[in-house]
Amino acid sequence: MKLWSDSWADGGRIPERFAAGRIEGEGVGFAANVNPHLAWSGVPAGTCSLALVCHDPDVPSRGDDVNQADREVPAELPRVDFFHWLLVDLPPTLTEIGEGQFSSGFTARGKPGPAAPHGARQGLNDYTGWFAGDAQMAGNYFGYDGPFPPFNDALLHHYVFTLYALSVPRLAVEGAFTGAQVRAALTPHVLAEASFSGTYTLNRRLLAQP
Repeated sequence: MKLWSDSWADGGRIPERFAAGRIEGEGVGFAANVNPHLAWSGVPAGTCSLALVCHDPDVPSRGDDVNQADREVPAELPRVDFFHWLLVDLPPTLTEIGEGQFSSGFTARGKPGPAAPHGARQGLNDYTGWFAGDAQMAGNYFGYDGPFPPFNDALLHHYVFTLYALSVPRLAVEGAFTGAQVRAALTPHVLAEASFSGTYTLNRRLLAQP
Protein backbone atom coordinates (compact mmCIF):
# COMPACT_ATOMS: atom_id res chain seq x y z
CA MET A 1 0.00 0.00 0.00
CA LYS A 2 1.25 3.50 -0.86
CA LEU A 3 0.21 6.90 0.57
CA TRP A 4 1.15 10.26 -0.97
CA SER A 5 0.07 13.89 -1.24
CA ASP A 6 0.06 16.72 -3.76
CA SER A 7 0.26 19.22 -0.87
CA TRP A 8 3.99 18.75 -0.15
CA ALA A 9 6.78 16.22 -0.77
CA ASP A 10 7.05 13.28 1.62
CA GLY A 11 9.31 14.25 4.52
CA GLY A 12 9.41 17.91 3.44
CA ARG A 13 8.39 21.11 5.16
CA ILE A 14 4.63 21.49 5.55
CA PRO A 15 3.37 24.71 3.91
CA GLU A 16 1.80 27.18 6.34
CA ARG A 17 -1.72 26.79 4.90
CA PHE A 18 -1.90 23.22 6.26
CA ALA A 19 -0.88 24.29 9.77
CA ALA A 20 -2.97 25.61 12.66
CA GLY A 21 -0.26 28.06 13.75
CA ARG A 22 1.94 30.59 11.96
CA ILE A 23 4.38 33.38 12.74
CA GLU A 24 2.74 36.81 12.89
CA GLY A 25 5.02 39.78 13.40
CA GLU A 26 6.82 39.24 16.70
CA GLY A 27 4.39 36.56 17.84
CA VAL A 28 2.32 33.68 16.52
CA GLY A 29 -1.31 33.29 15.49
CA PHE A 30 -3.71 30.93 13.78
CA ALA A 31 -3.09 29.80 10.20
CA ALA A 32 -5.46 28.56 7.47
CA ASN A 33 -5.61 25.06 8.99
CA VAL A 34 -6.52 23.33 5.72
CA ASN A 35 -6.33 19.55 5.68
CA PRO A 36 -3.88 18.30 3.04
CA HIS A 37 -4.64 16.26 -0.05
CA LEU A 38 -3.94 12.58 0.51
CA ALA A 39 -4.17 9.74 -2.01
CA TRP A 40 -3.40 6.04 -1.85
CA SER A 41 -3.20 2.85 -3.85
CA GLY A 42 -2.56 -0.86 -3.33
CA VAL A 43 -5.34 -1.43 -0.79
CA PRO A 44 -5.27 -5.20 -0.17
CA ALA A 45 -8.10 -7.59 -0.99
CA GLY A 46 -10.40 -8.15 1.97
CA THR A 47 -10.21 -4.54 3.18
CA CYS A 48 -13.53 -3.55 4.74
CA SER A 49 -12.68 0.00 5.83
CA LEU A 50 -9.82 2.49 6.05
CA ALA A 51 -8.60 4.56 9.00
CA LEU A 52 -6.32 7.58 8.98
CA VAL A 53 -4.29 8.80 11.95
CA CYS A 54 -2.10 11.91 12.01
CA HIS A 55 0.19 12.41 15.00
CA ASP A 56 3.20 14.44 16.08
CA PRO A 57 5.69 12.29 18.06
CA ASP A 58 7.81 15.31 19.07
CA VAL A 59 5.62 17.10 21.62
CA PRO A 60 7.39 18.08 24.88
CA SER A 61 6.56 15.73 27.75
CA ARG A 62 6.65 18.70 30.17
CA GLY A 63 5.21 22.14 29.61
CA ASP A 64 7.47 24.16 31.91
CA ASP A 65 9.41 25.84 29.09
CA VAL A 66 6.75 25.78 26.38
CA ASN A 67 6.20 29.14 24.61
CA GLN A 68 8.50 31.05 26.94
CA ALA A 69 10.24 33.86 25.06
CA ASP A 70 13.37 33.87 27.26
CA ARG A 71 14.35 30.22 26.67
CA GLU A 72 13.97 27.21 24.42
CA VAL A 73 12.43 23.83 25.07
CA PRO A 74 15.56 21.61 25.04
CA ALA A 75 15.75 19.15 22.16
CA GLU A 76 16.78 16.33 24.50
CA LEU A 77 13.57 16.58 26.56
CA PRO A 78 11.56 13.32 26.33
CA ARG A 79 8.73 13.57 23.82
CA VAL A 80 5.17 12.24 23.60
CA ASP A 81 2.54 11.76 20.87
CA PHE A 82 0.00 14.46 20.02
CA PHE A 83 -2.89 13.40 17.77
CA HIS A 84 -3.95 15.87 15.08
CA TRP A 85 -6.49 13.78 13.14
CA LEU A 86 -8.43 10.58 13.75
CA LEU A 87 -10.57 9.45 10.83
CA VAL A 88 -12.18 6.00 10.82
CA ASP A 89 -14.72 4.00 8.79
CA LEU A 90 -13.65 5.37 5.42
CA PRO A 91 -15.01 3.16 2.62
CA PRO A 92 -12.44 0.78 1.08
CA THR A 93 -13.32 2.06 -2.42
CA LEU A 94 -12.15 5.60 -1.59
CA THR A 95 -8.75 6.49 -3.12
CA GLU A 96 -8.14 10.08 -2.01
CA ILE A 97 -9.11 12.95 0.28
CA GLY A 98 -9.33 16.42 -1.20
CA GLU A 99 -7.40 19.40 0.11
CA GLY A 100 -9.68 21.31 2.49
CA GLN A 101 -12.43 18.67 2.31
CA PHE A 102 -12.41 18.08 6.07
CA SER A 103 -10.97 21.31 7.47
CA SER A 104 -10.52 24.92 6.41
CA GLY A 105 -9.87 27.38 9.23
CA PHE A 106 -9.34 26.95 12.94
CA THR A 107 -12.56 26.86 14.99
CA ALA A 108 -12.45 28.06 18.59
CA ARG A 109 -13.96 25.38 20.88
CA GLY A 110 -13.52 22.85 18.09
CA LYS A 111 -15.26 21.66 14.96
CA PRO A 112 -18.29 19.36 15.35
CA GLY A 113 -18.14 15.57 15.17
CA PRO A 114 -17.93 12.67 15.03
CA ALA A 115 -19.89 12.53 11.72
CA ALA A 116 -17.67 13.20 8.68
CA PRO A 117 -17.80 13.06 4.86
CA HIS A 118 -17.93 9.68 3.08
CA GLY A 119 -19.88 8.18 5.99
CA ALA A 120 -16.74 8.24 8.13
CA ARG A 121 -16.30 9.30 11.76
CA GLN A 122 -13.73 11.66 13.29
CA GLY A 123 -12.36 11.47 16.81
CA LEU A 124 -11.07 14.08 19.23
CA ASN A 125 -7.67 15.50 18.43
CA ASP A 126 -5.37 16.52 21.28
CA TYR A 127 -6.16 20.23 21.10
CA THR A 128 -9.10 19.13 23.23
CA GLY A 129 -6.74 18.60 26.15
CA TRP A 130 -4.41 21.46 25.25
CA PHE A 131 -7.19 24.06 25.48
CA ALA A 132 -9.09 22.44 28.35
CA GLY A 133 -8.04 25.11 30.85
CA ASP A 134 -8.70 28.07 28.53
CA ALA A 135 -12.16 29.56 29.08
CA GLN A 136 -12.32 31.03 25.56
CA MET A 137 -10.99 27.99 23.70
CA ALA A 138 -12.08 24.93 25.72
CA GLY A 139 -14.21 22.42 23.84
CA ASN A 140 -14.26 19.15 21.90
CA TYR A 141 -11.89 19.40 18.95
CA PHE A 142 -13.06 16.85 16.37
CA GLY A 143 -11.35 16.23 13.05
CA TYR A 144 -8.22 17.81 11.62
CA ASP A 145 -6.34 20.60 13.32
CA GLY A 146 -2.82 20.99 11.98
CA PRO A 147 0.63 21.83 13.35
CA PHE A 148 1.07 24.51 16.01
CA PRO A 149 4.31 23.51 17.79
CA PRO A 150 5.80 25.65 20.58
CA PHE A 151 7.48 28.70 19.05
CA ASN A 152 10.54 28.13 21.25
CA ASP A 153 11.05 24.39 20.69
CA ALA A 154 14.63 23.51 19.77
CA LEU A 155 13.39 20.34 18.09
CA LEU A 156 11.90 20.27 14.59
CA HIS A 157 8.47 18.59 14.77
CA HIS A 158 7.43 15.73 12.49
CA TYR A 159 3.83 15.03 11.46
CA VAL A 160 3.04 11.48 10.40
CA PHE A 161 -0.09 10.53 8.46
CA THR A 162 -0.72 6.78 8.60
CA LEU A 163 -3.42 5.05 6.57
CA TYR A 164 -4.60 1.63 7.76
CA ALA A 165 -6.48 -0.98 5.72
CA LEU A 166 -8.75 -2.83 8.14
CA SER A 167 -10.59 -6.13 8.09
CA VAL A 168 -13.67 -4.67 9.83
CA PRO A 169 -16.28 -2.31 8.29
CA ARG A 170 -16.69 -0.27 11.48
CA LEU A 171 -14.01 0.34 14.09
CA ALA A 172 -15.05 -0.50 17.66
CA VAL A 173 -14.79 3.04 19.06
CA GLU A 174 -17.76 5.16 20.04
CA GLY A 175 -18.70 8.78 20.70
CA ALA A 176 -15.85 11.22 21.32
CA PHE A 177 -13.06 8.68 20.85
CA THR A 178 -9.35 9.42 21.29
CA GLY A 179 -6.10 8.51 19.59
CA ALA A 180 -5.21 5.89 22.17
CA GLN A 181 -8.62 4.27 21.72
CA VAL A 182 -8.24 4.19 17.93
CA ARG A 183 -4.80 2.61 18.10
CA ALA A 184 -6.00 -0.07 20.51
CA ALA A 185 -9.12 -0.84 18.46
CA LEU A 186 -7.45 -1.08 15.05
CA THR A 187 -4.35 -3.09 16.01
CA PRO A 188 -5.96 -6.57 15.70
CA HIS A 189 -7.52 -5.73 12.32
CA VAL A 190 -4.70 -4.17 10.26
CA LEU A 191 -4.20 -5.78 6.84
CA ALA A 192 -1.73 -3.14 5.60
CA GLU A 193 -0.55 0.37 6.39
CA ALA A 194 1.31 3.22 4.73
CA SER A 195 2.70 6.52 6.01
CA PHE A 196 3.42 10.01 4.70
CA SER A 197 5.07 12.78 6.73
CA GLY A 198 6.16 16.39 6.89
CA THR A 199 7.96 18.78 9.24
CA TYR A 200 7.00 22.11 10.79
CA THR A 201 8.47 24.64 13.22
CA LEU A 202 7.63 28.11 14.52
CA ASN A 203 11.10 28.57 16.02
CA ARG A 204 12.68 31.53 14.20
CA ARG A 205 16.17 30.24 14.93
CA LEU A 206 15.46 26.95 13.18
CA LEU A 207 13.76 28.71 10.26
CA ALA A 208 16.84 30.86 9.76
CA GLN A 209 19.08 27.82 9.31
CA PRO A 210 19.88 26.80 5.70
